Amino acid sequence: MTTRSKATLAARPLDRNVMRIWCCGCGCDVDARLTDGREIYPHRDDLRSLPFWRCDACGNFVGCHHKTKNRTTPLGCIPTPELKEARKHLHALIDPLWQSGRMGRRELYEAISREVGWSYHTAKTRTIEEARAAYKAAQKLTHNVEVQGREAASLPSVPLERPVGREED
Repeated sequence: MTTRSKATLAARPLDRNVMRIWCCGCGCDVDARLTDGREIYPHRDDLRSLPFWRCDACGNFVGCHHKTKNRTTPLGCIPTPELKEARKHLHALIDPLWQSGRMGRRELYEAISREVGWSYHTAKTRTIEEARAAYKAAQKLTHNVEVQGREAASLPSVPLERPVGREED
């Protein structure tokens, strides 16, 4: 079993307020503690009631899928602040591709996965090296999609067939 699949299996509750989750800062599975936005973002009233999983060993945390049936399911592994920033840059690059409809979201993530050689998802990105590899793959895809779009836009608009009953002069 790979380290990645072990970590996926490990993300299950020990009790309601503790869950084994991979912490990028500690480099291992940790007993993350369920908390809320009052602790994580005390200056943000809009986040007070949202759930978060926190690694008490290093202080890093991850948000939850709070709009789903199980609102305390972690969004992914617990990132470092540096990795969080790298993930934001990734999203800034890839989100416009699928949000614009130029590429499906699943299609995009599958293309990045093929390029990097592992099953890519931003929330499961564990290291800066993985983030860099995904970013390079996304840049390549973005470039290819833009080139294809320009090529399609530059094609002349020509009728496929002549209207019936009309002769050319």
